Amino acid sequence: MRLLVIPISTRQVLIYARPLGRDLSKERSLTDKVTQKAAETWAKWEEADKGWKKHLVSWGNRVQQRIPYQEWGLKSIPSLNSQRRLDPSYGTKQVDVLFPGNAIRSERLRTMLRAIATERQDLHRKRMMWSFLAAPLTAPIGLIPIVPNIPFFYLVYRGWSHWRALNGSKHLEFLVEKDLLNLMSHPGLEKLYAKRVSYALEHTQLDKPFAEMVENVEKSDDKLLLRMKDAKKLASILEAPDLALEAERAIVQVEEKLKAEDQKNKDDENSSKKDT
Repeated sequence: MRLLVIPISTRQVLIYARPLGRDLSKERSLTDKVTQKAAETWAKWEEADKGWKKHLVSWGNRVQQRIPYQEWGLKSIPSLNSQRRLDPSYGTKQVDVLFPGNAIRSERLRTMLRAIATERQDLHRKRMMWSFLAAPLTAPIGLIPIVPNIPFFYLVYRGWSHWRALNGSKHLEFLVEKDLLNLMSHPGLEKLYAKRVSYALEHTQLDKPFAEMVENVEKSDDKLLLRMKDAKKLASILEAPDLALEAERAIVQVEEKLKAEDQKNKDDENSSKKDT
């Protein structure tokens, strides 16, 4: 496994775990097999022209887009136990962490990763329990002929999703606490972020030294760094095809959040002017 840290804005990052080739070649767990089967079934349903399958897929895709990108990122990190099944020596060697050294200061990265690992654990634990406890209450819906018990499957899916994110966060916390992170600034990411930082921040030249560029990032307000087209670039640079979708989702969510905050600030400013 290799961890990828992708700054979406000057204040918000996406973490993503890319499995190594030798990991993928190992025997998959039962959970992985069930997940793969569900993905294949969903893909078939997406081909439906009409009917409940088409409506369900349309609704499901919208729901997935609303799931926080932080949850998706943590879900990409396998559980510590699954990694140890793949490699009994796992936990004794460092894990590479790739990041752009001109957008994130390496000295701050461990603190950032510790926060990512711990700040959402209680949320995922509570929502996981709530989803699994509420799912059986939807059983009567399953008695209706033809119509699938959508609430049941949704609650089970959300419970499973929170369970995966919780395991991922605990795994990341283990790596941070045991000092098993090998921080590596990636040249390809440095090249991409040199352009994005210089574009997003005024008075930041493309050829500025890394130390000055990352200092400008730290001093700035929260500003979007990536564009939608960068998602596929990232996937190519880091040889992680699935990263493109995760990056696109994160870019959309962060952009919407920043726009909402900007609009709120403008509304507050206008309100203050009216009061005076």
